[in-house]
Formats: sequence, structure tokens, C-alpha cells
Amino acid sequence: MSNELKGKVALVTGGARGLGAAIAEALADRGADVAISYVASADKAEALVEKLKARGVRAIAVRSDQEDMAAATSLIDDVMRHFGHLDILVNNAAIVAKGRILGDPDLDTAALDRQWRVNVMGAVATTRAAAPVLADGGRIIFIGSINGTRSITSGVADYAGTKAAINGYARGAARDLGPRNITVNVVQPGAMPTDMMAEVFGDTNAPDAFLDMHPIRRIATVAEVAAAVCFLAGPTAGYMTGGVIDVAGGLGI
Repeated sequence: MSNELKGKVALVTGGARGLGAAIAEALADRGADVAISYVASADKAEALVEKLKARGVRAIAVRSDQEDMAAATSLIDDVMRHFGHLDILVNNAAIVAKGRILGDPDLDTAALDRQWRVNVMGAVATTRAAAPVLADGGRIIFIGSINGTRSITSGVADYAGTKAAINGYARGAARDLGPRNITVNVVQPGAMPTDMMAEVFGDTNAPDAFLDMHPIRRIATVAEVAAAVCFLAGPTAGYMTGGVIDVAGGLGI
């Protein structure tokens, strides 16, 4: 890999496993020092930190619950205290509340409300805390979902709503931070072989009916999504802001 991000510091929220871990590793492969946040996966977080350090970069893991908006300030403070600066923020941390259709008497509204707090307000809080200290010319990348712009199945109204909200927030943030040459973009993955996918489908093998909806008839790899994030974090994407990139095999076109 190149060293195009050497000297940069990146924070990947929810970076201990799944897509977040893949993004952290991909950024480190390009030379960036990396901080990850996690909630419950302490062992995985520390193991990943050691893998990142083995690549020759600095790395730390910080326990921070994105549901707690007040925790965002201390997360950013920890990153700044350890590294001295912050150049790239990847808002990856999110949850999915396996949905029932609206009107179902067994709808778990408490879980859906928590989903809104984590996916939207937590990401907003982290962005607010990071914006004053983020280096001019920095990057903010939100991990959205193809559900944010397309209703591809039933039972995901609230999850889709959280991701659509992130798209709107990213556009507003791009306006606000543009004068500092800070870009703000969204990467919208489709299904990937992660714990989140297993929660939705029961495992990481998508059903045939779902695959049939894709022009490229497979799910994404986490490496493919991480590559899109790294492109937006890199030096050649400095004139892209307020955008949404789908990495979903053409789902919904």
C-alpha cells in the first residue's frame, strides 16, 4: 500500500470489529495513525490496536458509548491528547434494530428509539466535538446505508430514517466546513458479511431473492467499502464534498 496518509490521524468510531475494523486497517495500510472507539468489544479492540501497530503506525482504542452524546467530547479529547491533532473522522458506529412493520403491536419502540440515538444523535455529537479541532483540509466520512436513499424492503423504516438523516446532516456540515477545505461525504454500503447483516438475515448468507435485486449479484466485501472510505480520506478527493457514494452492487438503480 502507499503512504498517502502518512502523518495523518484518523478516528474510526465503532472500529473494533466488522466494517469499522476493516476501515481502520485500510487507513493504517496507507500510513495513517488510527484511533478506534468501541463499547463492549474490549478484547477485539486491543487486538486490533496491536495489528495496527504492527503496520508501523500509532494506534489507540478508546471506550466510548455513542448513545451517550456527552461522551463525544471526552472521546475527541482523548484522541487529541494522545496524537496532538485529528485529520480524518469516520463516523462508522451504528446499530440496527431488527424491525417489524409499522403498526405491528409487537413493535419494539424502545430499541428503535435507541437506534435513533446511536445512529443519528451520537454521530452528530461526535462531529460537533471534532469540528473545532479537525485540521483544515481534513475529512469527515459518514457510513450510511443504501437504505438511506432507497426503500428496498419492509420493516426498516426507522433504520432507513436514521441513515437518511445522516445524509442531510452531512450536506449541511459540508456547507459549514467548506471554507476550511474540510470535506464531508457519505459512503452507503449495501449488505456486507458483518454482525449487522447476521442480525437482519440470521446469518451472513443473503437469500437468493435479495441477491436477485443486484445487477452485480453478490454482497459487498468490507474491503471494498473500506477502499471507498480511504479514497474520500485521501489527497485526490479534496474537491468532493456533500456527496454520497454507493457501494452496493447497483442495488436499487
